[in-house]
Amino acid sequence: MSAPTTSPRFGLVVAIAALASAVAFLDGTVVNVALPAIRDELGGGLSTQQWAVDAYLLTLSSLILFAGSVSDAFGRVFVLRIGLIGFGIASIGVGLAPDPVVLIIARALQGAAGAFLVPSSLALITSLLTGPAQARAIGQWTAWTTGANLAGPLIGGLFVDLLSWRFAFLVNILPIAATFYLLSRLGHIDHRRDDARIDLSSAALCTLGLGGVVFALIEQPNLGWAHPAIWMPLAAGILMFTAFLWRQRTVRSPILPLGIFRVRNFWTGNLATFFIYAALSLNGFVVGVYLQQGAGLSATLAGLSSLPTTLALIALSSVVGGWVNRFGPRLFMTAGPLVMAAGALMLLAVQKDFDYWTQVLPGLIVFGLGLGVTVSPLTSTILGSIGGERSGIASATNNAVSRIAGLVVIAILAVIIGGALDLDGFHRAALVTAVLMVAGALVSFLGIRRPATADAQSI
Repeated sequence: MSAPTTSPRFGLVVAIAALASAVAFLDGTVVNVALPAIRDELGGGLSTQQWAVDAYLLTLSSLILFAGSVSDAFGRVFVLRIGLIGFGIASIGVGLAPDPVVLIIARALQGAAGAFLVPSSLALITSLLTGPAQARAIGQWTAWTTGANLAGPLIGGLFVDLLSWRFAFLVNILPIAATFYLLSRLGHIDHRRDDARIDLSSAALCTLGLGGVVFALIEQPNLGWAHPAIWMPLAAGILMFTAFLWRQRTVRSPILPLGIFRVRNFWTGNLATFFIYAALSLNGFVVGVYLQQGAGLSATLAGLSSLPTTLALIALSSVVGGWVNRFGPRLFMTAGPLVMAAGALMLLAVQKDFDYWTQVLPGLIVFGLGLGVTVSPLTSTILGSIGGERSGIASATNNAVSRIAGLVVIAILAVIIGGALDLDGFHRAALVTAVLMVAGALVSFLGIRRPATADAQSI
């Protein structure tokens, strides 16, 4: 195993990791406020809107494990460059899409490229920085990438209202170019596993398995469970994903080493991640769309609604990252989701006589405070539980769990909201968001333990 001989500057590593990840995170949410404009220009109903989101999440979540193993085998910098090039090309495809089919295909290609960005960028931190510097870097990475995730609706809204929804995707070329420049300053420092192998069969089983299940969940309201186009992809998807998990127990170099789930904080943290990020995805989608289609706000104003949450997150993440070393992660991973649940319940104040300042803003502020308390401890605890040589796979696994959570909750959106995103549907989504957050808090309280040392465990 090769290792860096010199340590790059702290700020440069964090800047590269945050900027590369932010590109993928931003596009994951910028689409939320662009959906009404996309529907108006290209056509399509709720199903097309769901696919515009889930096509991206599907390839991102199903390939991110494969990308993590590629990152460990060939180095973080090399994989980052692949992801950046692919993401730039796919972004141009989205921005120029003439119809919903091309849009959805390009979004799927974006997600595939994004899968190579997120685990490699975070693994760059965990492999090149150690101790307090690593914890501080993860805190800053969390603040900026999650901030980009939440700022997506604002950026998308501005482009929708002032230019076109297409520019919200074409503008990706600028941060991609900036990241390439920073990578050139990093030099040849990298971290890789010389014994790693790439398992293409596992990647195919994971992708097709998730794809079959998600297709059935999205299209079921249109066709019904008894339709062959629903139950056959569902059954095939379940079988292939089961085969994927079985293969991970037998293949020499699995893309998902099941042994890492023996680490308590890792599997518990990922279970909490599933509930928390399912709630975040549901809340982001519903708020972004309802404020336009239901409350009649412009895309920019709908995007601005996320600003309080973003500011609270950025203000708290770095500070809370330092507190974790003193008080342990369980307190924050329990309290944070409960605060977010309270914020989601406050959105029940939204009525037909709509007023953003009294009905929406208070809940979003509370939601943002809870998010700022949660995300950094959650990320650092999960990644800190796994050794440096497995950091790419650990990061990829956690990111896959969070994207699959969003994938599933958007796929069953019609069931959650009762078929239409009207006021009653908005209220139902707020209740489900709160329930999911409480589940994440409960898992964290019962399962998370304070690490015995600051060093990551080796697997």
